[in-house]
Amino acid sequence: MSKSKLRTICFIFARGGSKGLPGKNIRVLAGKPLIAHSISLALACPRIETVIVSTDDEAIAQEARLAGAEVPFLRPAHLASDTAPEWKAWQHAIEWFEQQRGKFDVFLSLPATSPFRAMEDIESCLDAISTDEDTDAVITVCDAQRSPYFNMVTLDDHGFAGLVIPPSGSISRRQDTPAIYDITTVAYAAKPPFVLRASKLFDGKIRTVNIPASRALDIDTPFDFELAEAIVHIHNQRSAD
Repeated sequence: MSKSKLRTICFIFARGGSKGLPGKNIRVLAGKPLIAHSISLALACPRIETVIVSTDDEAIAQEARLAGAEVPFLRPAHLASDTAPEWKAWQHAIEWFEQQRGKFDVFLSLPATSPFRAMEDIESCLDAISTDEDTDAVITVCDAQRSPYFNMVTLDDHGFAGLVIPPSGSISRRQDTPAIYDITTVAYAAKPPFVLRASKLFDGKIRTVNIPASRALDIDTPFDFELAEAIVHIHNQRSAD
């Protein structure tokens, strides 16, 4: 099946009970609620059939609808707690959609906390999931700034530090270590049957799309939000010059 004919549904998962940054999903950034940034980009992608927000929170649901997304259900409370794996919310959303609107080909998750993603990031994920039959899911990554082989440590029972992964040979430079990547929250693409049968993401065959760090900020704390506001300010200044 050609890429253009694949039925792609975008889901945005946004709980109301964030402790790190209360109300973060609807906090205003660059003149609109944080979640609206993900919604507007998804709506602009011609390969996406519809955009659905999964939330347990009425305020988030209201802002999502105002931004153009569908909120056809409220997520059950047991799938919206601090300890509930988001994977279960993914499964719930896919099951709901298939029961109500039929099977689809590509599940796309665009977390509300990554407002700086670009359309090319979405397109790259959709390309990657649609061109390889063996791929179960695609995640976005960026080059890691620290390495468990070189400058990340853990403490033993006596409180002494040691490298997370001690090198087998002599490593004196970061460049000598294996390539390491940070998982970002820019986008996740997966095949629905895989999500439904698996218990976690890395049960499957996972490919990656590399994203520049400038587009990979994940807002989870007050500092993250202040950084996002600073980035917006810098972008506005550059546009004005």
